[in-house]
Amino acid sequence: MLSVVATAGGVATACLGAYVSYLAYDGWRRNESRTMLLLAVGVACIAVLPYVVAYGLTPLLGLSDAATVFGVTVAHLIGLGALARSVTD
Repeated sequence: MLSVVATAGGVATACLGAYVSYLAYDGWRRNESRTMLLLAVGVACIAVLPYVVAYGLTPLLGLSDAATVFGVTVAHLIGLGALARSVTD
């Protein structure tokens, strides 16, 4: 039961993150604002990419637990870097 709730939470996070990222991307397209593009990339890397790594690439490529954690961590670092850059631009 807990695994179902955790999976549903992951799906909800990825979907909401994709929506917020799309909104920021759309803002970049309309206004040519580099800040909005960086925000879109940051949100996607923090909310969507970890789900893709954990539930998509791991079974597809047969990644180990360590490789999965590494991939998620790298996605988080890239996302945080993009978000940090977006607020300092």
